[in-house]
Amino acid sequence: MTMAVSTELPAPARAPVGLPILSARARIDPPMASVDVRAAEEAARAFLLALGIDPDTPDLARTPRRFAAAYAELLAPGSFEFTTFDNVEGYDEMVIVRDVPVQSVCEHHLLPFVGTAHVAYLPADRVVGLSKIPRLVDHLARRLQTQERLTVQIADALVTHVQPQGVGVVIEAAHSCMTLRGARAETATTQTSALRGLLREDARSRAEFFALIHDSAR
Repeated sequence: MTMAVSTELPAPARAPVGLPILSARARIDPPMASVDVRAAEEAARAFLLALGIDPDTPDLARTPRRFAAAYAELLAPGSFEFTTFDNVEGYDEMVIVRDVPVQSVCEHHLLPFVGTAHVAYLPADRVVGLSKIPRLVDHLARRLQTQERLTVQIADALVTHVQPQGVGVVIEAAHSCMTLRGARAETATTQTSALRGLLREDARSRAEFFALIHDSAR
C-alpha cells in the first residue's frame, strides 16, 4: 500500500538551540527463511546429473558446493538500520544518488541481472542518511526479483520511511536470461521507473529528475 504524499512544502523542522538532533532508525530485516546449504548442494549435484553432466569428475567435484554457496549469497539480503534525520535546514531541493549498483536474480530463469539504479527524493520533514539508499537497493535486490517489482519496492520503501514530497527511481539493467539465452540480445538493457508524489504530479520536478539521470549517462 502506498502512503499518501503531501504536495505542499511543509514548514522546515527546527531544533531548539543547544539540543542535539536525534536520528530515527528503522530496523530493516530480510524475510524469515531457513537456508539448508547442504540440501542445496545435493540438489545442485542432482541438477548436473539430470543435464547429463558428471559432477564426480575431478574438475567438478566441488562445483555443487560452490553453486549452492553462490546462490545462497546472491539470495541473502542483510539487515540494516534505515536512518533518517530531522530536516533542520529546511532543505527542499532534489536529493539524488546516481549509479547505485544493482545485482539481482531473475525469478523466471534464476539467472542474474545487473545494472544501476538512480534514486531521488524531495525532502519534507526528514532527510535520509545517504549510505542507506544503496543499502536499501541491495537489500531489496538480493532475492528472486523482477526488475519492475524491484523498482516499485525501492520507491515505496522511501515513501514509507522518509515520507518525502516526492520519489523517483530508475533502474537500467542487463538480464542474462535475455543476453545469454533465448533472444541472445547481447547489448540489450531494460529500463524501469517508479515516480511518487511531486515527481509524478509536477512536470517541472519530473523533468528535473530525468534531466539529471540523462546527464549521468553522458
